[in-house]
Amino acid sequence: MQKQLDPAESRGIADHGWLYSRHSFSFADYHNPERMGFGKLRVINDDIVAAGEGFPTHSHANMEIVSIPLHGSLRHQDSLGSIHTIETGDIQIMSAGTGITHSEYNGSDKDSVNFLQIWIIPQERGITPRYDQKTFDPAGRHNQFQTILSPERDSADSLWINQDAWFTLADFEQEHHDFYDWHAPGHGLYLFVISGRLIAGGEVLSDRDGIAVTDANTLSIRAISNSRILLMEVPLS
Repeated sequence: MQKQLDPAESRGIADHGWLYSRHSFSFADYHNPERMGFGKLRVINDDIVAAGEGFPTHSHANMEIVSIPLHGSLRHQDSLGSIHTIETGDIQIMSAGTGITHSEYNGSDKDSVNFLQIWIIPQERGITPRYDQKTFDPAGRHNQFQTILSPERDSADSLWINQDAWFTLADFEQEHHDFYDWHAPGHGLYLFVISGRLIAGGEVLSDRDGIAVTDANTLSIRAISNSRILLMEVPLS
């Protein structure tokens, strides 16, 4: 097993007043040649958007874009005609494909919103743009792994992503111990601690720490305190 720790405090910082963001990988004005992504995982941005503010209409192409609200809500609008609100507990995915424009604004005029914005390099380029979202029952990740994104187009339990990738959420109570098993050989796993403290692969991790794991097919995870984690299993090449 090979491991690369990414402590929370080592992430890049962007402070635009209305937006405060921490970048796990190089993004916009933050450039670190040693942090250019992990396999097909290109971006993990931990964004806090002030009340009433947001990202005005802008464009993307050939990227899988995932949004996970951690606190608050987002108002989404795009060139497909989609107009939605994404609440805490919802997962949003957008395939930019041949090209899409969209905006994402804080759904509140009083409170900030905190969400993870994640980019995945797609398996197939030039597909028809699409938008999807789903509400996931928190009970489905209590002391167990809940798949939220998968390459299985017809799954009723997860959203489809245009890549051979699996995203999983888990809420572990203190001292809960479990094993995450890879779905496919040759993949890498990036574990991001949303909150809590745990031991993964023998390494102690806390709030917003990340760890990239390769050359393995299973990962031992034990919660030191109540913890919420996001696991992203992606092809490495």
